[in-house]
Amino acid sequence: MFIPLKKFGQNFLQNKDILKRIVESADINENDTILEIGPGLGDLTKQLLNKTHNVIAIEKDKRLINKLSNLNIKLINQDVLDYKIDLKHYKVIANLPYYITLPIIRKFIESKNPPKLMILLIQKEVAEKICSNKSSLPKLAIQFFAKTEILFNVSKREFKPMPKVDGSVIKIYDIQKNIPNINIESFFKTIKLGFQFKRKTLLNNLSTKFDKHKIESILNKLNIPLNTRSEDVDLNLWISIVEQLNLMV
Repeated sequence: MFIPLKKFGQNFLQNKDILKRIVESADINENDTILEIGPGLGDLTKQLLNKTHNVIAIEKDKRLINKLSNLNIKLINQDVLDYKIDLKHYKVIANLPYYITLPIIRKFIESKNPPKLMILLIQKEVAEKICSNKSSLPKLAIQFFAKTEILFNVSKREFKPMPKVDGSVIKIYDIQKNIPNINIESFFKTIKLGFQFKRKTLLNNLSTKFDKHKIESILNKLNIPLNTRSEDVDLNLWISIVEQLNLMV
């Protein structure tokens, strides 16, 4: 009997109808290469093999490697965050451990070899934050490189063992198709600064590093009210702010 470990975030989805729905969402053909993160007991993997035999699975838990060895896949016993991405023209499909969702997403969408598509089952609250109309650090960090969409929700009751929260299946696509023509390091430093204090306005947050009068001038130039909060500034406006700040330096 296999005992899931909490430290690996092991909550297995075994509902075949939901698994099929996840696979169908990826629009897989027989020539596609699929990278599955955390195959677990192999339930999703088996559904993937019905579409293509080019499946690579990364599994950190050594105990699961033997359980998956009978499947016609390439198995990699490694932490996905340590995995060197040398694939091209591939898709990522995964039921991600909730506690490392964002680092995994960013690893792939910021890679020199990004996937064509990602279909991920993640925590519902995180999915809503990523796809919300409101801005946030996670949303902007992903939106800079790709588009996102919530496809459907999955009840926590569908998992064994049952987690504390529901899940959502999201689609991340058009990865690195329209990266803004701006200094990436400046962009990330600025949005991190803008969200450092939740209760402060955008003006006050940015003024912790930059001259307040200059920030006021930039916001006025961009028609952004001075009492605006960072969550109400969309990606395009953030890009304009960063461009203006770079002109100040």
